[in-house]
Amino acid sequence: MSQIPKKLLKILASRRKEDTFRQLNANDGSIDFLSNDYLGFATNETLFSKTFQLLLKESVASNGSGGSRLLSGNHKLYTILEPILATFYKANSALVFNSGYDANMGIFSAVPQRGDLIFYDELVHASIREGIRMSNAKSYSFLHNDLTNLKEKIDLNLVRNESEECTVYIATESVFSMDGDTPDLKAMVKYTKTKGYNLIVDEAHAVGFLGKNGEGLIPELGLETDVFARTVTFGKGFGCHGAAILGSNDLKDFLVNFAKPFIYTTALTPHTLATIITAHSYMQELGKEPKAKLKENVEFFKKQVTAHNLDAFFIPSNTAIQGCIIPGTKKAKQVAKKLIDKGFNIKAILSPTVPEGQERLRICLHSFNSKEEIGLLVKLLSSFI
Repeated sequence: MSQIPKKLLKILASRRKEDTFRQLNANDGSIDFLSNDYLGFATNETLFSKTFQLLLKESVASNGSGGSRLLSGNHKLYTILEPILATFYKANSALVFNSGYDANMGIFSAVPQRGDLIFYDELVHASIREGIRMSNAKSYSFLHNDLTNLKEKIDLNLVRNESEECTVYIATESVFSMDGDTPDLKAMVKYTKTKGYNLIVDEAHAVGFLGKNGEGLIPELGLETDVFARTVTFGKGFGCHGAAILGSNDLKDFLVNFAKPFIYTTALTPHTLATIITAHSYMQELGKEPKAKLKENVEFFKKQVTAHNLDAFFIPSNTAIQGCIIPGTKKAKQVAKKLIDKGFNIKAILSPTVPEGQERLRICLHSFNSKEEIGLLVKLLSSFI
């Protein structure tokens, strides 16, 4: 097989020199403070069994879907799942995508049109940025969780915009994936409703943990009828795979017709859809206990951080994501390595995933983490910092 171009080898060499080279590592069974499996659903044996039972009940014995949803892949479990999701998340409709990345790529590349404007929080996920990059609309970032700066950016760029039919889209997350913090969604919704703007909220890290039954922060705040669209994913709190865009029936029709990541990809397997169905049913029936345990662990972790005088290192967060800022690639990796050597599965998050100088340990808490594990982690972190 031929060698890759020299310019690519130079880029790889540069990343190694900067000590930011990425590698794939196997899970060695150490104590999990890394995964997004916040409620332990990914390894839940009851869910595994119920998924198999559902496949038997529906007489589904296929290993794959056989094609895209617009060809042969729109099998009957889709027709069961999407109405369940619409009801669960209190939305008019739901359209399932293969991943949260695909969902964000789909909506942001297809919906905003030439002459429209997109304003996005500077810390939104790479999938949103990539979708925006592929859009024909002009886009501008605003300071993280800063509604005043958002208003200033919109006012300034609306004056400059020459389109007579300009639609404004605003993109944010309900729980930010690297910081674990949340915007003032009530204030943002009030502003967007007054102005007639379209708010799109990524709820990837909120669903499962927030909301009465894990529906996310938007339903918890009673704002589900006030946003243009929501992205929900199932590979985190729900422990499986896939995602959905929630919105109006017309939005669903538009995405089916114009969202390329939806149109041109093989549909999810029947087993994956059965797992999503089972996970949502399980959440409603038995999800309160792991949700309550996770909330308890978050509160306990924060108290331990305060007790060890580490508050100055942490981004304020009341969610399962706790970011410990350790500036500098070398220092962050050193602290992570020491924790790994003590049996904790944890990683340093480096530039360019986060801004340079904002390197960190991204600590993910779970319902299955014990108080002893959490206490020891914070104690060791204090000594290593």
